[in-house]
Amino acid sequence: MLTLATVAGLLAVPTGCSVRADEAAKKLIEFGWDEPDTGFMRQHAAEMEATPFDGCVFHINYTKPDGQVANFCWECWGSKAFTYAELRHAVDDLRAAGFRRMTHHFVRFNVCPGDVNWFDDQAFAAVVNNAALTARIAREAGLPGVLLDIEQYNTQLWDYGQQPQKETRPWGEYAAQVRVRGAQVMEAFQSAYPDLVIFTSFGYCLPWYQTGGERPLAEANYGLLAPFYDGMLEAWNGRSRLVDGHEASYPYRRYTQFREAYAVMSDKALAVCARPDVYREAFSFGFGIWMDMDWRNRGWDTTDLSRNYFSPEAFGRSLRYALRLSDEYVWVYTETPRWWSAEGTPKDLPEAYWRSVAGAAPR
Repeated sequence: MLTLATVAGLLAVPTGCSVRADEAAKKLIEFGWDEPDTGFMRQHAAEMEATPFDGCVFHINYTKPDGQVANFCWECWGSKAFTYAELRHAVDDLRAAGFRRMTHHFVRFNVCPGDVNWFDDQAFAAVVNNAALTARIAREAGLPGVLLDIEQYNTQLWDYGQQPQKETRPWGEYAAQVRVRGAQVMEAFQSAYPDLVIFTSFGYCLPWYQTGGERPLAEANYGLLAPFYDGMLEAWNGRSRLVDGHEASYPYRRYTQFREAYAVMSDKALAVCARPDVYREAFSFGFGIWMDMDWRNRGWDTTDLSRNYFSPEAFGRSLRYALRLSDEYVWVYTETPRWWSAEGTPKDLPEAYWRSVAGAAPR
């Protein structure tokens, strides 16, 4: 079992795995099912800083009037307008944690529950409020910004075919309204934190993949994401930055796959972007890789590592490919393995995988 007493040596870059100077500026982010809340980060900062990561994605819990604890990021895209007082403890936790090396943390902002009608000004005002509040917390805690997770966990927010008024409102009307909302959310983020980083799980690449840049966006279940980003670009202040995290690279094992994906983000995705002039300035491009990829079918074997989708060696190679080609950020996703736990040690994380990440991590 890995302990804090043994991990320090694992962070050293192995012989033959030196990191190029341009790669040293890259950042490696952890984002998985071991996602911490700010209370955990305050209590376990030393354990987290012993990992090879430059930061992680985290969430903020809050206490309801009845005393129940709930997760803000699963309620922020809804009709409840949160107050600073409800979330202020997150700033206190993060400041008290005292991170010294691992400082590139991102506060998670999901599009959940996603039950706000695009045309309901009053209800959407709560989403705008919550976006500004999230950015404020990131700024006050001294963090780069926000992780905007656009996945449709609860409702088909981006699917025109699933919209409640699609019979009376054509695609063009919906796209125009979603574009307005994108601008409002971007303005809210920037009003609280003018030079924040908005790290997205997917940028324009997702609707491009679904349409090939040729089929109508109205036919894609993430089609409305493109006009939403159009609105964000229209409101861009020239100081903030958007990152396409390219979740589609989860299974990539070949350098050519990362290279082709970068070409999609930097060039081909312009086919579904209404503001290509701003896009080239506002967006940077990264990659996500899933360590225990396909574990539901293959399982996650902590003894015979060759049975896993990624062997430790293959995972390390994919990380190096991703870091070589990304503009700045690469993220590691996990479900079964845990990099940190309440017990103070990793769980279901073989040392060989730790070494593979530490060997690839920019240092």
